[in-house]
Amino acid sequence: MRDIAGTVACIDGNTFMVSDASGDVESSPSTPVGLFAADTRFLSRWRLTVDGECMTALSVDDSQYFEVTFFAVPGRAVDYVEADVSAIRRRRIGPDLTESLTIFNYGEEDMTLDVRLEVEADFADIFEIKFDIEEKAGTYYTKVGKNELRLGYRRGTYHREVVVSASEPAQFDPGGLRFAVRLRPGQQWSTRLQAVMLALRPDGVDLRSALRVQRPDDSTLPTSMRDWVAAAPTLDTDSVGLQQVYHRSLVDLAALRFAPLSLGGASVPAAGLPWFMTLFGRDSLLTCLQTLPVTPSLTPPTLRILASLQGARTDDVLEEDPGRILHELRYGESAAFEEQPHSPYYGTVDASPLFVVLLDEYERWSGDTALALELEQEARAALTWIDRYADLTSTGYVWYQRRNRATGLDNQCWKDSWDSISYADGRLPGFPRATCETQGYAYDAKIRGARLARTVWGDPAYAERLEGEAAALYERFNRDFWLEDRGFYALALDHDGTAVDSLSSNIGHLLWSGIVPPERAPRVVEHLMGPALFSGWGVRTFADGQRRYNPLGYHNGTVWPFDNSFIAWGLRRYGFGNEAARIAEGILSAATYFEGRLPEAFGGFDRDTTKFPIRYPTAGSPQAWSSGATMLLLRTMLGINPHEDHLAVDPALPATFGRVALLDIPGRWGRRDAFARQRPTSADGTVS
Repeated sequence: MRDIAGTVACIDGNTFMVSDASGDVESSPSTPVGLFAADTRFLSRWRLTVDGECMTALSVDDSQYFEVTFFAVPGRAVDYVEADVSAIRRRRIGPDLTESLTIFNYGEEDMTLDVRLEVEADFADIFEIKFDIEEKAGTYYTKVGKNELRLGYRRGTYHREVVVSASEPAQFDPGGLRFAVRLRPGQQWSTRLQAVMLALRPDGVDLRSALRVQRPDDSTLPTSMRDWVAAAPTLDTDSVGLQQVYHRSLVDLAALRFAPLSLGGASVPAAGLPWFMTLFGRDSLLTCLQTLPVTPSLTPPTLRILASLQGARTDDVLEEDPGRILHELRYGESAAFEEQPHSPYYGTVDASPLFVVLLDEYERWSGDTALALELEQEARAALTWIDRYADLTSTGYVWYQRRNRATGLDNQCWKDSWDSISYADGRLPGFPRATCETQGYAYDAKIRGARLARTVWGDPAYAERLEGEAAALYERFNRDFWLEDRGFYALALDHDGTAVDSLSSNIGHLLWSGIVPPERAPRVVEHLMGPALFSGWGVRTFADGQRRYNPLGYHNGTVWPFDNSFIAWGLRRYGFGNEAARIAEGILSAATYFEGRLPEAFGGFDRDTTKFPIRYPTAGSPQAWSSGATMLLLRTMLGINPHEDHLAVDPALPATFGRVALLDIPGRWGRRDAFARQRPTSADGTVS
């Protein structure tokens, strides 16, 4: 996986290794390169030399997320054509790192080679790397044994170790290990290297030991991936590019599954490489919503784990409230010592309503009333949080204002960068803030909570109350957020109720939540598909022409695939199938320029200008909700709707993709076929 520029990644859940194309790791304090697990870099150096020469890569096979094969030769690139010595490194990530190393002698003479592996461990917390913090308060140690090298770090009760060993006799020293390799012409030599990562409790028990019980050896990984892909619906299409994107998305979702420490063995989606390889409330819930037609097995463990960690008290450091669903859970040093509040951190306003939305959508898909009953109290608590704790101004909206002044997030919506919420003239609003899409989520949660109360929980009085609250929110929202002279909804409300008048992609989320009156939808759609927002590849996060617009601004002009997938879903809900198809075509076509993998975001430059999508320099990849975007766009194009008592199929397919069908969709109807055949198309490539 070559998604950080010039690097290759090997992934299994939140355990991953990022190296250069020869397989070497030479980290800097601010670069997310190395071997990581549980938010900690266990190896910051892993460099192979032969007779003192570094390796030059010739080929890399990274077609399987958990295994990468490197073919390299020692010396500078200009010398390798005549190289008599070559090496193959086969790296596999599971609970730990294993790497088989094979050295070949294709020369005509006997050789004695000094094969050296340089090893270092800085045990950097992921936040130390992200924010370029070099100072550490703990103590490092090194233990050299006859058959292993043990590197460790302690700070109070926080204790991490990595143990490096080899299958062949080696000479270990504080900086690594070396082999004296003697080869005759045509002979090869091999060893198996292992790096075992330990997250040790004060009593010496390894917190990661449960992962090894679940996966006692790395032979289960290929089977796991094959089973995951086989369980998904089959995509039948004329489009080679679309088939590539679908398969890549499935494989990436498999790669990002992980079992959070101390929370049982169930797998949930990590948000994305490299910074977000952990549990996020919002990201996980939205990924599960996107993938329900394809990989519904992600949803029950995600809901259960988030329910088990639901807020139960008031804590201003963690920004916890009763009923609040977490934002982010971390295991690194900074979380352990509350230098970052992620143990867990609750600073998000959308995860709580989205929890209810997903629970309802899952029950509609699966018919699994047992899970809806099991999580009834947690869903009720999330709905209560909306009104009791999130309405900071007593105006009936979901607001946010950070309580953790030191390390909390300023913006607690999905656009959580510091300058993502601004007026059209560039001014930043005050706090608290109420973003438009969050009100849509709250409305949707109340409507869906009412359905669950009436049909599953057996509480019609509660259902009527929620429906009344939803109706009041609908009326209030459409009075206060609608900008009649502009024909779109305000991005947010300022602390005094003033409408923040920016044109943004957030208004597209209002369509999938259903809070937009039908008579206003055409004006909203006109803006979404107009030149200020729609780039040709997708809808920009922020409209061209506004003060803070930048096509390479993180939330101020880039195109986010996940964002577009929900916008397209909303367009279909309101009957704008052709417009949804245009978005689907743009996003999925862009994926083909990224080797089938949709990144976190890409540049918002006009398609006619660049002819290809522009890579965002620090975009995470793979990213769970970007992989999930493929699945939701397919559902949207095919018109697959579980809100009736059958699968309604009403295709709106771009001509670019030809025939598209998803076969054997899992759901409450059992496994059945859902076909979508191409209809006649108009000149612009959309369905007539």
